[in-house]
Amino acid sequence: MEKYVITLGDFLKNAGIVGFHYMLKCADAEEGVDFGHGEEDQTLWINMDFAQNADWTDMYFKAFIEYFGPFSTYQKILDKIQICMDKIKNESWNPGKTEKDDLKFINDKLLSNSYQAGFANIQKSVRNPEVYQQLKKNKLSDKLSAEELNKRLEELQEFLKQPECKETFAMKSIIYTYINRFWSGKSFLLRTNAKKNMREVFEKDFSEPFRQYLKADHKKAKDLCIDCGDPIGPKEKISIAFMNEVGDDFTRKRSAFWDCKVDAFLCPGCAFIYALSPLGFRLYANKFVFVNINNNVRALLDANSKVGKVDQEGEKTENKKYAQWFAETINILLREKQQELTNVQVILRGIGADDRYKLSIIHRKMLKIISEPRVSDALTALAKAPLTKINNEFVNVHETTVMNLLQHREQYRLLNYLLKENVKEESMNFYIFWVYEVQLWTDLVEKYPERGERHQKGKGIAMYCGSIKKSGADLRKAIMKAKGLTSGDGLRGIEYQLLNALAVKNVDKFMDIVLRLYSAYGGQRTEDGHELLIPSGFVQMLNDKEKFTRYGYAFVIGLEGSYEKEKEEAKS
Repeated sequence: MEKYVITLGDFLKNAGIVGFHYMLKCADAEEGVDFGHGEEDQTLWINMDFAQNADWTDMYFKAFIEYFGPFSTYQKILDKIQICMDKIKNESWNPGKTEKDDLKFINDKLLSNSYQAGFANIQKSVRNPEVYQQLKKNKLSDKLSAEELNKRLEELQEFLKQPECKETFAMKSIIYTYINRFWSGKSFLLRTNAKKNMREVFEKDFSEPFRQYLKADHKKAKDLCIDCGDPIGPKEKISIAFMNEVGDDFTRKRSAFWDCKVDAFLCPGCAFIYALSPLGFRLYANKFVFVNINNNVRALLDANSKVGKVDQEGEKTENKKYAQWFAETINILLREKQQELTNVQVILRGIGADDRYKLSIIHRKMLKIISEPRVSDALTALAKAPLTKINNEFVNVHETTVMNLLQHREQYRLLNYLLKENVKEESMNFYIFWVYEVQLWTDLVEKYPERGERHQKGKGIAMYCGSIKKSGADLRKAIMKAKGLTSGDGLRGIEYQLLNALAVKNVDKFMDIVLRLYSAYGGQRTEDGHELLIPSGFVQMLNDKEKFTRYGYAFVIGLEGSYEKEKEEAKS
């Protein structure tokens, strides 16, 4: 069986491969027959006979509508129509600002230049084109009677749900909202083609050149594709300049090339793959996201899968969806065989016209940290409830923790913030416990790179930090007993002072407060019969900033009550 082989490349090429695979799945292509994975999973191949006869344009359009359709303006129009109809049906139609805004949205979007151009291409092939023509003459208005407005909305809904209308209007939305963030100036994104049939221009610029390239003989070809290295003839060369932020207009700016002769050309196969790059990214909230794992194709596809639980069951709220995506992506990395992974690249891009690619590297060292069982347990726990509400705003503790890891920042600033909030409401205990665990074991991974040594010595350090938490909890009980307190409100001032001292690493201030507390309340018997004494480790804190922060936060966690909450949750 003759095959066309697609090799891994830069992040845009790899995004195109993910999009290509998604497109094949949408078209019900048979894996192992029509396409498959190469040896050692380094390539993706297509059956040459399948590739030469496939309707690539149809597959391309259907795949983009399948994934981006639910996010498109077209879908929002249908949603607005249904909302208005439901209100009329339930006799709750009382035109106010919301209702007027909904009708304005429907009018404005359906009568935009791109939608009108799309309608011009299909008006002879769809049923009841007069419904759209009537909208152009007489827009929907809250001045209409409920019966008349409902009649027009029903007609408009039926008209828009026709397959030709769905494809045309959905693709117009997708092209000008999503695809043009990645490539432009070619096919349906060439200004002179704006009013032409989208399928026809895509077929002419991408699909047909791809098929013809696969059928052609390239024995005498002198040029090579700059991506895959395959030979290309003079009439097959495609400038990579249609990809945004990849290169300038090489027709006008030739000075970057030797002897001013442009040689940055793609073969039609790679050009088609690059045209699929928007489909390789996943869209959550206001961000495109892509995880570029270059060690094998299957890992790349798994890290960017569009058929996971998050895509099927994700909450409708934007923050929730992005938080879920972020948690799932990190968990994918945790499931990978860490010893086989080198650096992992994460690419983000906003959906705004002025947004640019943001590239972050997850270094091998960081993969080692997040694969440490206690760290991965903490991240998994935080991923289940990533958001917490602080001062009427949602804070994504899971994302902040992970970003601190990726950017080599300590967790203590986040921990200080959560502890201060907990002093007020005592609602952050869950987050405080796991964030402290991440910081503690991050330190231990860096200090003891070998897992055996780390678990032997790290276990002792973790147990000692636990004993310091208990010392803080015992002091809390002693103070509350002496003052006759039933809640920790009377300790707020002390806790704030200690947290402020920790934030600026003021050892003297911290120790002064602690010594005064123990001189006033020390010497009592704890619940387990031991005398209440200042922890011996505090002597080490005087000359060791690392131990000062580690032990200091452990002590405050116990003092403000989180340690007791941990024990209660552990029992339950």
